[in-house]
Amino acid sequence: MTTPIVTTNNTMAKNSAATPLRSKPKQLPFPLNLYQTAVGKKWVMAVTGLMLVGFVFAHMVGNLKLYLGVVTHHGERIYDADVYAEFLRNLLVPIFPETVFLWILRLGLLAAVVLHIHSAYALTRMNINSNDRYESKRDWLAANFASRTMRYSGTIVLFYILFHIADLTLGLIPGYDWHHGAVQSNVVGSLSNPIVAAFYLVANVLLTVHIFHGIYSMFRSLGLNNPAFDKIRQGAAAGISGLILLGNVSFPIAVLTGVVDYDVCAEGVTASEENSCVIEESHDAA
Repeated sequence: MTTPIVTTNNTMAKNSAATPLRSKPKQLPFPLNLYQTAVGKKWVMAVTGLMLVGFVFAHMVGNLKLYLGVVTHHGERIYDADVYAEFLRNLLVPIFPETVFLWILRLGLLAAVVLHIHSAYALTRMNINSNDRYESKRDWLAANFASRTMRYSGTIVLFYILFHIADLTLGLIPGYDWHHGAVQSNVVGSLSNPIVAAFYLVANVLLTVHIFHGIYSMFRSLGLNNPAFDKIRQGAAAGISGLILLGNVSFPIAVLTGVVDYDVCAEGVTASEENSCVIEESHDAA
């Protein structure tokens, strides 16, 4: 009877004893160590994405006040969008001084943006480091346009957010007479420029593409990846992103077509006599 010859795979032994390609990072204390894993980063990106989508949707709904025009507020004729802005500045007053709680919310959103960007970048780097090259060309039939352009649309959306803050929140973009708290006047003044309006239109289309894939993939990141839920995920992503798109692109179009405008009462005419205009000084005090 012949004794079987046992051979040793030198290649496997060599590889198993080889030094790891990357040193293991120092473990952070709980719960920060969760963020060091790919799963933790996906959860952070999903949760912060959910927060940002909620803000974008609420922001769009609030901006619909632009269509309501002039209303009576505390006996004064004022644009309803400016009343809404005043309400936001007075959130939880007198528990907090005016605008303090609003700035707390803004700082929270800023933290969510930073974490969302960092987690996306970190996951991208992890993916690059774990895969040298594909042995064959990628099969793009398995991915749609939204998923393939997430990095590019995300970068453009970031610049859009920065421009939007500089334009309407801080009044740093020249071209119109910016006033603090005068939402209706500022929006109409900014979007009356066709170039700025076109930029807002394109940016919001890309924002919608980003949100669509973000909502769809968010369910998977949170563990809801059963194929039975694919149609529900796709429907929710299409519905929410579609509503945001319709609302946001309507604002520059409405301003350019005159549906949304800002009218100052003619000299000698009071706001109480003409319901579609406001007195010049009223928006400065808003």
